[in-house]
Amino acid sequence: MKLSIIIVNYNVRYFLEQCLHSVQNACKSLDAEVFVVDNSSVDGSVKMVREKFPEVILIENKENLGFSSANNQAMRIANGEYFLLLNPDTLVEDDTLRKVVTFMDEHPDAGGLGVKMIDGKGKFLPESKRALPTPVVSFYKIFGLSSLFPRSRIFSQYHLGYLDKDKVHEIDVLAGAFMLLRKRVLDEIGLLDESFFMYGEDIDLSYRITQAGYKNYYYPGTRIIHYKGESTKKSSINYVFMFYNAMIIFARKHFSKENARSFSMMIHSAIYLRAFFSVLTRFAIRIFLPLLDGMMIFAGMFFITFYWEKNFIFPYGGHYPPEFMLIAVPIYILIWLISVYIGGGYDRPIMLRKVFQGMLAGTLLILLLYSLLSENYRFSRALILFGASWGLMVMLAIRALLHFSKITGFQLNTIKNKKFVIIGEKEESERVADLLQKTGMNPAFVGLVSFRPNKGNLNGFIGDLEQIKDIIIIHKIDEVIFCAKDIPAQVIIDKMSELKDAQVDYKIAPPESLSIIGSNSINTSGDLYVVDINAITKKSNLRSKRVFDLTAGLIILILYPLFIFLVRKPISLARNLALVFFARKSWVGYTPVSGSHVQHVPMIKKGVLNPMDALKSKEISEEDKNRLNILYARDYHLANDINILFKGFRNLGRS
Repeated sequence: MKLSIIIVNYNVRYFLEQCLHSVQNACKSLDAEVFVVDNSSVDGSVKMVREKFPEVILIENKENLGFSSANNQAMRIANGEYFLLLNPDTLVEDDTLRKVVTFMDEHPDAGGLGVKMIDGKGKFLPESKRALPTPVVSFYKIFGLSSLFPRSRIFSQYHLGYLDKDKVHEIDVLAGAFMLLRKRVLDEIGLLDESFFMYGEDIDLSYRITQAGYKNYYYPGTRIIHYKGESTKKSSINYVFMFYNAMIIFARKHFSKENARSFSMMIHSAIYLRAFFSVLTRFAIRIFLPLLDGMMIFAGMFFITFYWEKNFIFPYGGHYPPEFMLIAVPIYILIWLISVYIGGGYDRPIMLRKVFQGMLAGTLLILLLYSLLSENYRFSRALILFGASWGLMVMLAIRALLHFSKITGFQLNTIKNKKFVIIGEKEESERVADLLQKTGMNPAFVGLVSFRPNKGNLNGFIGDLEQIKDIIIIHKIDEVIFCAKDIPAQVIIDKMSELKDAQVDYKIAPPESLSIIGSNSINTSGDLYVVDINAITKKSNLRSKRVFDLTAGLIILILYPLFIFLVRKPISLARNLALVFFARKSWVGYTPVSGSHVQHVPMIKKGVLNPMDALKSKEISEEDKNRLNILYARDYHLANDINILFKGFRNLGRS
C-alpha cells in the first residue's frame, strides 16, 4: 500500500463530502486507502460516509477525542508507506496525491511535506509554510510585527514571508491541514503527541521530524483549497486559549527550562491581552448598533418633546414633568430596542424589513401598556407616535449609512439580488441551478457557462469557461459556482487563482449532493447553501423559541395556582419552570428515541414536551418518532410549539 489518507471529522458533513469526492478522484492512479475518523458528530456525517463512500474505512468515536488521538487511531492500523493527514475542509487537485508521493519517493531525506494552500477566494494562505515558533519568532507574531513587515527576513519568520511561495523550500513546520508523512520516520519518532487536544500538534511533530535528521518540505507543485475561518475562529476567546496553551505545552517539552519559562510568561501575557481585547471587541460590536440607536432616538425625542410642548401643549408656559424624559422615554426606547432585537433587526446581514416590524410591534406594545396606565402616567400618545416615527427613520438611516460606508459586519441583506453563473456540463449545471432555487436564494440572475468551448452553439449557455472573465464583468456577477462533477479540481483552482482579484465569491457543487460549498471559511455565515426549509438552528428560530419559552413560562407562573389542578405532577412543573427560565430546558424538544434507532438531528435543549404530545395516538414506531424529530427540526415554526404546548399541557410536570 503506497498511501493512507486520514481525515478527522467533527460536524462538517458537507465539507467532508466534498473533500472525499476530491480524494476519490485523486486516488485513481494510486494504491491508496482512506480513513475517516469521526469525533462524535451530530450532523449526519457518519451516515453520509456509509451511504456515499462505502469504500472508506470509518472509525466512529462516541466522544470527541481531539485531533491528535483521532489521527493516531487510524495511523496505528494504516498500511501505507506514506500517511496523509488531511482536514475535511479541504479540496485536493486530481493529481495532488500522485505528485506529492512522487516528490517523497525522489527525496528520501524528506520526513514530511506540505503543499501550497489557497482559501475559497483563490488567495494564498501564508500558513502553507511556517518557521518554528521560538520565543523571538512568537514575539514578532503575537505583537503584530510580522503583519506590519510581511516580507522581512527578521519579522516575518513565522510564515516565512520572505520565501517565494512558488518555489520548493525546506521549512520547519508543516500545516496540519495537509501533512504528508513517511511512515518509516513515524515509526522512529512516534505519532502525534496526544497531550495536544487541538492546535500545536503539527508544530510538535514537525519539530521532532527535523530533530531526527529529516527534512520538512514546502511543495508548491500542486495546490489545495482550505476553507479556513481565520477571521471568525481566531477572534474567539476559546481559540486564543487553546492555541497559546498549545504553544506553552510545546515550549515546556522542547525548550530549555529558562527559555520555556520566559516563553510561558510572554504567552500568558499574550493570552490575557488577546482575551481582553477579544471580549472588548465582541462586546463593542454587539452593543454598538443598539447603543447608537438608543442615543439617537433619545436625542430626537428630546427635541421633539421640546418643540411639541412649546408650540402645542404648553404654548403659554409649562412643560412635561421630568419623569417623562428620565423614566418614560428610556422605557419606550428599551421596548423598541428589545422588539427590534426579537424581530431580528440586529441580525447580520441587516434586513430593514425586520427593523420596521420590530418598531411596529414595540409601538403597539407601548400603546397597549399606555392604555392600561392611570391618567397620571399617560403623558402623550402623540409623542409615542412621533418617537416611533423618528426611531424608525433614524434606525433605517443609520443602517443605510453603515452599509454604504462598507463597514464590515453592517451590510444590508442583498443576498436575494445576487447574480450567479454556474460552470459545468448542461445536465449538472441545470441540476445545480435548480438546487440554488430550492435553497431559497431567489437569485436575480442565473447564467449557465459551458465547461467546454461552445464554438457558436450556445444551447442554453451564455458562454464558456474561457470567456468567464468577460461574463463576470458584463453580467456583473456576484458568485461563480463550479460543478465538481464536470470540472477537474485543478481547473477550478486555476480559475479561482486567476480571478482572485475579481470582486466575486466562488462556490463548488459536489456531485449528487444537496449542498453548494464555499467560499472563504467554514465559519462564515452564508458560505454554505443547503436545501433546508426552515431549520430549527437558524438564529431567528432559536431566538423565537427562547422568547416563547420565557413568555409561556411567565404565563404558567402567573396561572400556577390554576395549573396545580390541571397538570400532572405540579411539583415537577415548578422545577421545570426554573429549568426553562435558566435555559437548561425548553418547553418543547425532540421525541425520545431508543439508542439503535437514533438519527442525527441538530442539537437543541432537552424538552419537557415533544412532537408526540400533539398526536392522538401514542403508539408509533421508533422510525416514525425519528421522522417526527426530523420534520420538527427541518421545518420549524413557532405555531408548532404553541400547538404542542396546548395539546400536551397536562404533561408540563413531566420529569
